[in-house]
Amino acid sequence: MNDFWSWDHATAVLPDLLIKFFTVTLVVTIIGSAIAAVLGLIIALGRRSAPRPIAAVISLLMNFIRMTPLVVQLLFAYYVFTSVPPIVLGTIIIGIHYATYMAEVYRAGIDAVPPGQWEATTALSMSPRRTWTAVIIPQALRSTLPSLANYVISMFKDTPFLMVITVTELVRQAQLYGGKNFRYVEAIILAGLIYLVASYLSSLLARRLEKRLEYTTA
Repeated sequence: MNDFWSWDHATAVLPDLLIKFFTVTLVVTIIGSAIAAVLGLIIALGRRSAPRPIAAVISLLMNFIRMTPLVVQLLFAYYVFTSVPPIVLGTIIIGIHYATYMAEVYRAGIDAVPPGQWEATTALSMSPRRTWTAVIIPQALRSTLPSLANYVISMFKDTPFLMVITVTELVRQAQLYGGKNFRYVEAIILAGLIYLVASYLSSLLARRLEKRLEYTTA
């Protein structure tokens, strides 16, 4: 057992892993999720409300981003925008990448709103802004929150791709420790457990928000 696992190495590497998790992985995920959620909603509304030529361009760009690997997008941005700090650039690219997926989730949620709700807002002479903010978007969010939460968890697990643009995040820190001390098992296992705990807590938070949203929109 000592040859496979060393508590000394596990204790030594854990603080550095936690630091990278809280200062890089978690920060990138939170900010990237905010970018993806807001931009995804803008994309969904733009595809629905913009003139057909503009909506077609939005769809083309969205599909291009969705159908190319995140790693390729990170490397392309890294070599083009050389003056931008890698962690800032990586956060923006991850946010944009996942915004295209969240846009499809929003679209499905909006399409699922019963036609009677649209008719009711027209009968009440509600303004378009009021219709969207008070009726359509809250109902769409209630049905799409589980899918949005899944993408946030996926974003957690995609942050290791940032190492290709020289960002030292959780997994890269585990690799660095392993290379320096010739002990990879402890660092990699602990990194995986940190991801597991973070993803599980995120899923619990999403369920709680989903239940609260059900009460507020009921």
